[in-house]
Amino acid sequence: MHSSEGAKRQQQRFCGPPVALTFNFAVAVGIIVANKMVMGSVGFKFPIALSLIHYAVALVLMAILKALSLLPVAPPSKSTPFSSLFALGAVMSLSTGLANVSLKHNSVGFYQMAKIAVTPTIVAAEFMLFQKKVSFQKVITLATVSFGVAVATVTDLEFNFFGACVALAWIVPSAVNKILWSNLQQSGHWTALALMWKTTPVTIFFLLALMPLLDPPGLLLFNWNFRNSCAIIISALFGFLLQWSGALALGSLASEEVANPVPNLVVAYAARRPPCRTWCWASSRPS
Repeated sequence: MHSSEGAKRQQQRFCGPPVALTFNFAVAVGIIVANKMVMGSVGFKFPIALSLIHYAVALVLMAILKALSLLPVAPPSKSTPFSSLFALGAVMSLSTGLANVSLKHNSVGFYQMAKIAVTPTIVAAEFMLFQKKVSFQKVITLATVSFGVAVATVTDLEFNFFGACVALAWIVPSAVNKILWSNLQQSGHWTALALMWKTTPVTIFFLLALMPLLDPPGLLLFNWNFRNSCAIIISALFGFLLQWSGALALGSLASEEVANPVPNLVVAYAARRPPCRTWCWASSRPS
């Protein structure tokens, strides 16, 4: 992989749409469960700090890959303005941070309901900005699955006013995040890991700025025992895999296809099972 174009072709050859979507599907289900467990039974009530830990672990893993010459080559700096990378990093901090804040204050069902709104937001934004249209067949498919999520979550819609506001505020950054990832990869010859390497430091910077605003005090007083630390690290590994799998999918598909709520349907159905609902509902109430 001596050039960004070669690295991009290799990524497309080994990780086409079916592989990328399957990878993203599995990780998307896993991280919602892992994060809800960390903020629920583990008692880690700091969603922005959790996002920060995710990106810090991702940066360390990518630094190791770079040291081993396994990180894909990035395109020349002049091909992508720094402002585009900076904007993507900033939007990622809002998208990930607000998602975890929403997951802390709302039930899994309400969290999934908010995610349904991301897809039409992407479609509307891309039509207004790029005059991009979506086929009628795709609209019917996404609408059908979104209806399935709504039906599956109708009995698990616990939330509070602050949580509802955060969920609504999260929709636009999440949609913009997917649009920017898709456009930069598909038009700028960026691979998923190379783009993550460039934008993660910016994301960490903005998450540090968000922590005093959205996290409660007491982070250093948390019980960092072995069990709790392992749960947080596992969540962070899921976070790295989710970012990577999502970027792979966005590099090979349209952004509204990656926002397909099929994983949401699986998590929403799982949240209705008695063993899961117990901890989902209990941990979603404000502390």
